[in-house]
Amino acid sequence: MTFISWNVNGLRACMKKGFLDFYQGQKPDFLCLQETKMEKGQADVPLGEGVLEFWNSAEKKGYSGTAVFTPHAPIAAACGMDIDQHDHEGRLITLEYEKFYLVCCYTPNSQDGLKRIDYRMKWEEDLRDYLLSLDKTKPVVYCGDLNVAHEEIDLKNPKTNRDNAGFSDQEREKMTVLLSSGFTDSFRYLYPDREGAYSWWSYRFSARKNNAGWRIDYFIVSDRLREKILRAEILSDVEGSDHCPVLLELDI
Repeated sequence: MTFISWNVNGLRACMKKGFLDFYQGQKPDFLCLQETKMEKGQADVPLGEGVLEFWNSAEKKGYSGTAVFTPHAPIAAACGMDIDQHDHEGRLITLEYEKFYLVCCYTPNSQDGLKRIDYRMKWEEDLRDYLLSLDKTKPVVYCGDLNVAHEEIDLKNPKTNRDNAGFSDQEREKMTVLLSSGFTDSFRYLYPDREGAYSWWSYRFSARKNNAGWRIDYFIVSDRLREKILRAEILSDVEGSDHCPVLLELDI
């Protein structure tokens, strides 16, 4: 099965920049989106007959939001993690299938000056507990814009970004704790030493042209799925957003 995750930075805008052509060219089993900035029905998303749509939109208009598109009907679908503090910004969708859970996530940004770091830490703790609760039942495929570059290899300029949002010691440590709890970063599992592999670039300073980026979009899987990883790719040539899509293929 093929999974793709993409922070589209506004789905309606991305649709004007080749989104539908990209989808038709890939036809993944699962397309997980973050930062949709819209509600279902605000725009027609013609992905083809039989494609199911699952949306979780923020209460604040034009903000955040996630969606999953798939031809595979789930056993169950849920939005959020059933914690009121976290469930107003449209950041989480979970689909249950016979052999796995799929979790699409748009992790809160800690913001300039780490103004939201305390909330981010609470989110990370509750999200880890949520994933562990799912993992007790069946394996988890967890993906999305997780708003953290885990190690220095995961961004172009680690020294000058130390303690900035997305590369603070606190955020990186939470990723370390998650991975040590029974989960695998699929890309780093296949490519532990690959440098220059990024999924987000600032719109400023010709960052994308110079590949001055960050790897903050992930597919993380339960450890018992790691031997089923066939491909893990960063589709850096795909434009339409300040993020590019990331892809995972599992023998599942």
